[in-house]
Amino acid sequence: MDYRETLNLPQTDFPMKADLQIREPELQARWAEMDLYGLLRQKNSRKSKFVLHDGPPYANGDVHLGTAFNKISKDIIVKYKSMRGLDAPYVPGWDCHGMPIEHKVVGQLSEAEAADHQRVRAECRKYAERFVNIQREQFKRLGVLGDWDHPYLTMSPDYQATIVRVFGELALKGFIYRGLKPVYWCTNCQSALAEAEVEYTDLVSPSITVRFEVVEGWPQAWGQKPAGRIYIPIWTTTPWTLPANRAVAVHPEFAYVLVESGGDYYILAKELAAANSEAWQRPFAIKAEITGGELAGLRLRHPFVDITVPVIQAKYVTLDAGTGCVHTAPGHGQDDYVSGLENNLEVFNPVGVDGRFTQAFPEMQGEFVLQANPRLIELLRHNGSLLQAGEISHAYPHCWRHRTPIIFRATEQWFMRVDKDHFRRQVLEQIHNEVAWIPAASENRISSMVEGRPDWCLSRQRSWGVPLPIFYCEACSAPLLSAEVFAAVESLFAGESADAWFQAETEKIVPPGTRCAECGAGVFRKETDILDVWFDSGVSHAAVLDKRRDLKFPADIYLEGSDQHRGWFQVSLLTSSATKGKPPYKTVLTHGYTVDGEGRKMSKSLGNFITAQEAGARYGGADIIRLWVTSENIQNDVRFSEEIFKRMTDSYRRMRNTLRFLLGNLHGFTPDLALRRKDQDVLDRYLLHRLQELVASATQACDAYEFHRFYQLLQNFCAADLSAFYFDVLKDRLYADGKDSRSRLSAQTTLWQLLRYLVRLIAPVLAHTAEETWLAMRAQGLIPAKEEAPSVHLAAWLTTPNEWRDPQLARVWSGLLEIRSVVLKKLEEARNQKSIRHPYEAMVRIRVRGPQRSLLAAQREQLASCFVVSAVELEEAGSAGPEMMIWVEKASGGKCERCWRHLTSVGKYEDHPGLCERCHEAVTAMTEKQKQAKV
Repeated sequence: MDYRETLNLPQTDFPMKADLQIREPELQARWAEMDLYGLLRQKNSRKSKFVLHDGPPYANGDVHLGTAFNKISKDIIVKYKSMRGLDAPYVPGWDCHGMPIEHKVVGQLSEAEAADHQRVRAECRKYAERFVNIQREQFKRLGVLGDWDHPYLTMSPDYQATIVRVFGELALKGFIYRGLKPVYWCTNCQSALAEAEVEYTDLVSPSITVRFEVVEGWPQAWGQKPAGRIYIPIWTTTPWTLPANRAVAVHPEFAYVLVESGGDYYILAKELAAANSEAWQRPFAIKAEITGGELAGLRLRHPFVDITVPVIQAKYVTLDAGTGCVHTAPGHGQDDYVSGLENNLEVFNPVGVDGRFTQAFPEMQGEFVLQANPRLIELLRHNGSLLQAGEISHAYPHCWRHRTPIIFRATEQWFMRVDKDHFRRQVLEQIHNEVAWIPAASENRISSMVEGRPDWCLSRQRSWGVPLPIFYCEACSAPLLSAEVFAAVESLFAGESADAWFQAETEKIVPPGTRCAECGAGVFRKETDILDVWFDSGVSHAAVLDKRRDLKFPADIYLEGSDQHRGWFQVSLLTSSATKGKPPYKTVLTHGYTVDGEGRKMSKSLGNFITAQEAGARYGGADIIRLWVTSENIQNDVRFSEEIFKRMTDSYRRMRNTLRFLLGNLHGFTPDLALRRKDQDVLDRYLLHRLQELVASATQACDAYEFHRFYQLLQNFCAADLSAFYFDVLKDRLYADGKDSRSRLSAQTTLWQLLRYLVRLIAPVLAHTAEETWLAMRAQGLIPAKEEAPSVHLAAWLTTPNEWRDPQLARVWSGLLEIRSVVLKKLEEARNQKSIRHPYEAMVRIRVRGPQRSLLAAQREQLASCFVVSAVELEEAGSAGPEMMIWVEKASGGKCERCWRHLTSVGKYEDHPGLCERCHEAVTAMTEKQKQAKV
């Protein structure tokens, strides 16, 4: 007789091979046909709402792995919250305006076409629409559920109208003003840049020390003025800003000394005197000392411009480097600008939009400023003003688009005040008291950025964006800021889009009878600049959260990369706090950058750039990428490499095999056959305890957004608790015990519970594999009627019964598992020594005393199956020697032809002499059942 046919071998249609590239699109088509997102909204419509507000990705290019990480992280949270019974809508959005799109579009147009605002805007809109559609399909392919048919777009008319409304609110509250002040300026963009559009990269710059001669004034504390020439030296890394110098700043509280060197005198900070003496290679003799405050009022001759400049006081002066005397150009720096206002200095800017000197500095008119540095240094050397020249490598601001150094230049721009009526302090208090920051260190990061940020420059000199809704009086150039005008522009944009600004005549927009508040004139012209695109996304709380009925303000969570502390997190906070008096979010979760295995950022030039589509095709499917997202600590930089994804593939295979084992061994089982816990075997009850611990810990990890911990818990459970232990021990009972025996039913009950919970645990992460598993469960009749749902994503997250928790049983099995690990090593040694070929050939003899003997004796009947051997014998150990010794010996008895165990009962039965007692009973029962079926 072929006893293999009598075994209860696994049976399931759930395939071992995933074929995710084939199955995932099929499942996604099923979700679309059934409108899964709509069913989720309907199912939880009366539940508490949880809103994750989507920070809009830029509508440009394919979705790369970093963007995929962000989107999948959001999807995992939304799916998890939905399964927890919350109404968790997800409205995706796109940032559609801005320089990158305009730059690419203009590059494809002729010079005449590029000069046509309307043509540029029309082509930019087409470009953005194209990539919105491309990215939408790519996000859907990653298994991300959302309201894809109704996303928010910053270029849609209703959104553009909201931008105008919020700008108007800010203007009427006094937050908006126009001023001449230095801003970040990209000479490639020929436009001002926002804080978030600037990144710092190392740059080699000139490092020079220049002397300004004292020509007026003298500190009384130093008595009579020396007969020689007296200089104040400054240090700078931007020689090109020297034409705009209008002062030298000293710290009012620092000690400054008068030193003599070669008949000349120098005034500089006392703590920096020795370093400068060495750098200039000039010996110093200190003649006098004074505080910086007593130097104020001295006047100095500019090194090459025919003006004199004052010595002023400034507390931003440091002793980190230089001379303690700081070159001040109000037209080229924020601190300089503030000092200029305080001291009534000229805000002078001799640099044009292209970064070249204008006729305001005729000596070098037309020369690009960064290329003019050598000429300026030579000029200083020639006139005797140069004390020292070298180079320095330092962090310098670059345009994030062009990767080129930027400059600071004063221009007439529109700004949002950050210091209005203690507004900065209000925002900082909200950061500290009203928002949860994850990780906690990000609270310090954003607060320091808000503390140090200048007023927000809102003007951009481009075509593709929302126009600044400002009119100027033709008679006196005063800006027109009124509620009626802002309302008229808002209505115009809502009906026709912002394109109407460039199409409609001014008199068609401005309400009839409008007059200039300054001079009473009634003719106006339009502003030609557009708004900073960060303002677009920064008002999404008003354009999306306030307006969508399925959403709410404030959002429960914002989730983006750490760079958004300077970007979206911050600008959203500023606009929301200014207009509504509160933050737009309750929690902010930050993830790191996506980097390769060596920690380098993704870059096409480095060859480590990869799109989400390429990653899915290369590594097996979206669920592999989703598993990778979960495995990484979201709070750190996120690494990817071939090796990492190979591990993810192995990890996925392990989880899939776990599901297949469960489904295969539940063939023929139905939920109504499940035993009560008290009727189950002790090992099965222990696994329910472990499952209870897993569900509790995994839920806690998800609630804390620690998905990497969730992944580790799940991986360890599948690998250690199930594959390496429970499944290994259970196979004999599942395959060889009677099909309808209580012992096998006990095991199947636990397997069913494991499957019920695991399919839900993995659903937010392995969205497709969980769905495939759920459909297999439905086909096998494993889903109780009360839990029936057409998709796993419509199923509820389950909590385990309290009765499953059994700490005492856990302690027992913890002790047994420690002994098991020792036994398995002994068995491995026996196999290596060829004394046994298979564990079932073994009998384990354990000589033991003390608590471990009591433990083993109490579980005597479990030991052979626990160790996966044919027999275990316990002996009392004497008082001397080790407390426990273990030997592996050949088991006595014959080998059962059905279960392969070596037992003395083999040969006992005439009808089946090759079977052990357990297998004889199972085969006899099966034969009898077959006979009855024929009758």
